Amino acid sequence: MHDMPNGIGLGFRIGIADAILSCDLPELRWLEVHPENYVARGGRFAHLLSQARERYPLITHGLTLGVGAIDPPDAEYLQALRAFLAEIGTPFHSEHLCFSGSEGAMLHDLLPVPFNEEAVLHSAGRIRALRDALGLPIAIENVSYYADPAPPEMTEPEFVCRVLQEADAKLLLDVNNVWVNAYNHGFDARTYIDQMPMERVVQIHVAGHFTRDDGLIIDTHGEAVRDEVYELLEYTLEKTGPMPVLLERDQNFPPFEELAAEVRRLDTIYRRATGEA
Repeated sequence: MHDMPNGIGLGFRIGIADAILSCDLPELRWLEVHPENYVARGGRFAHLLSQARERYPLITHGLTLGVGAIDPPDAEYLQALRAFLAEIGTPFHSEHLCFSGSEGAMLHDLLPVPFNEEAVLHSAGRIRALRDALGLPIAIENVSYYADPAPPEMTEPEFVCRVLQEADAKLLLDVNNVWVNAYNHGFDARTYIDQMPMERVVQIHVAGHFTRDDGLIIDTHGEAVRDEVYELLEYTLEKTGPMPVLLERDQNFPPFEELAAEVRRLDTIYRRATGEA
C-alpha cells in the first residue's frame, strides 16, 4: 500500500491519457483509475496504466460495486480486483452509495437507494463484506439523484452518516453532488457539509454540471467546474485539511490546457484552504 497522496488529481481517462502523460503540470499530484477499465485487460490500456504508474501515485474508484445493490458481487471479479488493487498499491478503494442494476441487468447509472433503516443496514453489510473481500479500507461516495426511490425516513446527510457509522467506513465526499442535490431538492449545501463526519473523509471530488432549460441541474462530468462548487470545495477543505481532491472529467473533453487551468485554480484553492505551503 502506498502513502496517501494529497492535493489535486485527475481521472486517468483514455481520452486525455496521452496529454496527462506528456504534460508539465506540477500542480497535478496523483491520478484516479477505474479498475473496470484494466482488470483482465491488456493492450493499450495496460500500456498506458504502466506509464501512469511510473509518473504518479494512483487511487482506485469503482463503478460497478454500488453498495446498495441486491445482487451478490461476482466472486471471480472480486478476486481479480483484489489482486489489481494490491498491484497498484492504492491506499483505499472507493465505490458508490447506490445501486446500478438488478437480476443481472446493468443500467450503467448510479441510482439512489431509499433513505431508510433497511437500506442503511443492507448497504453497511455490503461495505463490510467488500472490505473483507478486498483487504482494504472502503470509502463510499455520496451520489447525485433526481427523485426519491421511496418515501424517506431520514434526510440524505442523515442517511449517509448512518451508513458510515454502521459500516465503520470512509467517505469520498463529492461536493458537486452535494451542490446538485441541494439545488434540485431545495436544501443548503453548506449545512449538508457541516453534518458530514470529517474524520471519515479520505477524498473529495469536484466536477461540472449541466443546467437544463427547465432549471434542473444534471451531474454530467462533462462541463467546467462552476464557481459555486469551487466555493463549496474551499469551505469543505477548511474543515478536512489536506487530502486528495479529484477533478472529474469523463466526457466532452476540452483542450487539455483548459483542464490544466482548472487544476491550477483548484491547487490555489487547496493551498489557501489547507494552509499548505
